[in-house]
Amino acid sequence: MGLLDGKVAIITGGSRGIGTAVVNKFMEEGACVVFTYLSSKEKADALLAQHSDKADKIMAVQSDASRYDQAEALIKTVIEKFEKIDILINNAGITKDTLMLRMSEEHWDKVMEINLKSVFNCTKHVLKPMMKNRSGSIINMSSVVGVFGNAGQANYAASKAGIIGFTKSIAKEVGSRNIRCNAVAPGFIATEMTEELDEKVKDSYISGIPLKRFGTGEDVANLCVFLGSELSNYISGQVMSVCGGMNT
Repeated sequence: MGLLDGKVAIITGGSRGIGTAVVNKFMEEGACVVFTYLSSKEKADALLAQHSDKADKIMAVQSDASRYDQAEALIKTVIEKFEKIDILINNAGITKDTLMLRMSEEHWDKVMEINLKSVFNCTKHVLKPMMKNRSGSIINMSSVVGVFGNAGQANYAASKAGIIGFTKSIAKEVGSRNIRCNAVAPGFIATEMTEELDEKVKDSYISGIPLKRFGTGEDVANLCVFLGSELSNYISGQVMSVCGGMNT
C-alpha cells in the first residue's frame, strides 16, 4: 500500500519540471492524480502514456490556473470524475528575471498573475469541497527566493513571498475544518532550466549549498507526499525548505 492510497490530488503545472516529479511520485504512492498543463500538450501526453497501466487514476487537463473561471472549471471537472479532492498542489509558476531598472510592467504582472493569483484561484475553489469533507491538504510551491530574495528576481521573489503569507493565513482560516495548508520552498533544483546554465555558473551556485549539489524534483516530491499524507496530520501553516541547507 502507498502513503496516498485513496487520495485524490490536483497538481497544477504538472507536465514539466518539479510538477512532473510530483505527479510520478503521487502515482507511485497510490493517489488518483489530475494534473494541469498550459501549452505542453506533448509532454502531458507523454506523462499520461507513462502511466497507461493506471489510466483510470490519472487525468490531464489543459487549464490556465491564473484564470479564475478556468480554475473553477478545473475543480468541477475533478469533482465530477473522482467525487472529492483531498490534496491541492499549487505548483504552476514562471520566471521573468531581470534587474528592476529593466523590468517591464508586463513582466511584473505576468509573474504575479501566474505565480500568485493562480494560488488564490485554485485555493478559493477547492475550499468548499474540502470543507464539505472536513478534510484536505493544500500545498503551495514557494521558493527560498521568497524567503531571502535574489537580485534580478524582484517579481519572482515577491510572488513567492506572497505565497508564504497566503499559506499562513489560509492555515489559520480553515484549520478548524481539518484542512491543512503548507508551503514548500525549493532551493536550486535540477531541471531543464538549470541544465542550460554554464558550468561555471552552476559551480558558483553549488558552492553556496552545504550539501554541494542541486536538488532533484524527487526531493521536492517526497516532501509533497509527506505533506499530503496522514504522516503530517498535525502540520499546518509551515514553510518547509528543500534546499540542501541553503536556508540555514
